[in-house]
Amino acid sequence: MLDLSDIWFVLVGVLLTGYAVLDGFDLGAGALYPFIARGEDEKRVVRASIGPVWDGNEVWLVAGGGALFAAFPAVYAMAFSGFYLAIMLVLFGLIVRAVSLEFRHRDEGWARLWDFFFFLGSALPALLLGVAVGNVIRGVPLNEVGDYTGSFLDLLNPFSLLVGLSSLAMFLSHGAAWIAVKAEGALEDRAREWRSVLQAVFVALVVITSIYGISAVTRHADNVLERPLGWLAIGVFLAGVGYARWQMQRPERTLKAFLGSAVSIVALAAIAAIGNWPDIVPARGTPESTSLTVDGASSGDTTLSVMLIITVIGLPLVLLYTSYLYRTFRGKVKAAPGEY
Repeated sequence: MLDLSDIWFVLVGVLLTGYAVLDGFDLGAGALYPFIARGEDEKRVVRASIGPVWDGNEVWLVAGGGALFAAFPAVYAMAFSGFYLAIMLVLFGLIVRAVSLEFRHRDEGWARLWDFFFFLGSALPALLLGVAVGNVIRGVPLNEVGDYTGSFLDLLNPFSLLVGLSSLAMFLSHGAAWIAVKAEGALEDRAREWRSVLQAVFVALVVITSIYGISAVTRHADNVLERPLGWLAIGVFLAGVGYARWQMQRPERTLKAFLGSAVSIVALAAIAAIGNWPDIVPARGTPESTSLTVDGASSGDTTLSVMLIITVIGLPLVLLYTSYLYRTFRGKVKAAPGEY
């Protein structure tokens, strides 16, 4: 029987996974931008493909951070103190990406600079968010009150860097799949080629990270392999990857290939959560009693109950709005000076 803290562990995971799926493709598209788009018209198509949706996609990150603050304040406090520099770099990337998108088609004199910032502001968060997830899976040194006691360099350990590279490859593949959905002609053909190669790189990195993780994060690996839900998530991941690969062989089914990519991202997030539970952030190199657990780090039942009522009302509205937004801007994108 799930209690309120368990429910909120799932809900925070849903919000952050929603961000990975939705903002993941525009981070990937931005990181691919200098390599996949040739000529001003193709660059306009890439920018316009994410133009109407990128800021709405980031709402999921804001909602996830807000839910984490209210439901698990100790975890929020640890993350925003111990991971401070990494979080500031992620925010820097998101800010310069937003600025570059708004200025790029209004300030042609600085076009190359805005293009660079669009690339940097997309690639940097895609990498660092994965590094953060790697540390949450691996565990970090915590004191008796749940404060991070390591340094920024401690976060750059081999396992977390592997997860970061896997995350970058995942978003790049997802972004290429999205460009294939939205583009036409030579750009679409190029996106399909990049999508196929990047998915293979992504899967290879996941396999390497998993093999290394068996020894680097033994407890996490054991939790996944000993729990039926862990095997279910692994099966869904393999099915998502296989389905996307199958649809990639059919040029007209770009949307289905993109949806297969989204399923694989959801499954990976589920594997991470299943392996960690009941910890949110496990302690490493310090006593296990200092770990931030679902029960120990949660707010009181009153706070969690009120938040749950608000979420039951608000989340369906967000989903309806998101569905309406994507339906409104569905279809191929044309290169136009107005962008979006």
